[in-house]
Amino acid sequence: MSEAIIKLEKVVKRFGDVTILDSLDFVVQKGEKVTIIGPSGSGKSTVLRILMTLETIDDGVIYVAGKPLWHEQKNGGLVPAGEGHLRMMRKEMGMVFQQFNLFPHMTVRRNITEAPVQVLGLSKSEANARAQEYLELVGLADQADKFPSQLSGGQQQRVAIARALAMRPNIMLFDEPTSALDPELVGEVLAVIQRLSEEHDLTMLLVTHEMQFAKQISDRVCFFDQGSIVEEGPPEQVLIEPHQARTQEFLKAFLNPE
Repeated sequence: MSEAIIKLEKVVKRFGDVTILDSLDFVVQKGEKVTIIGPSGSGKSTVLRILMTLETIDDGVIYVAGKPLWHEQKNGGLVPAGEGHLRMMRKEMGMVFQQFNLFPHMTVRRNITEAPVQVLGLSKSEANARAQEYLELVGLADQADKFPSQLSGGQQQRVAIARALAMRPNIMLFDEPTSALDPELVGEVLAVIQRLSEEHDLTMLLVTHEMQFAKQISDRVCFFDQGSIVEEGPPEQVLIEPHQARTQEFLKAFLNPE
């Protein structure tokens, strides 16, 4: 049995009066590729944002790589985490957003080297070597001196993937990485994620509407609705023969929109 690298225990997240995550229990094993699907507002992206410490939690405990994420151990109990602890925990994870979030005033190379130099303390030459390695992986080694505005959306998203990888995280989080792309550019980004999943022993948590891709890449698919997991299992079962009526209804509406 592999070890849990992400563990949410009774996690609650509210925005005002609206409960986004409702006492959520959720576990991801080391090296597992898990896709989260579900309607808008079901809490899918919120899970990723909480793991990346971009959103706080209202209740419950989250463990990443065996350590509490939003808490620290103190006097035998858990207390809210300080900034130093959160900073340390963030190094476990890299995140790729819907909007590429690249720095427009920096070249592609500098977008990738900035955090390894500033956060990890790498020398410029080490960071440049690392940038080159990951630009080759995403097929953009010849674009290092361009600025984001000179690239297509698909290329920008591939740079964003290289930037996240350059921090050498153990966990990669993908928040609808193709939803801001023109349809003809989606394939190039999915191909890079597919290659990553095959060639690197990363844990991957992916929120996507690309059901065919989810079927190919995932060890497990989780269907979220109203802040809870309604159904989870192997992709063939959840996406092709779902057991729960709510999952069936969602997939039917999703695959056959009016």
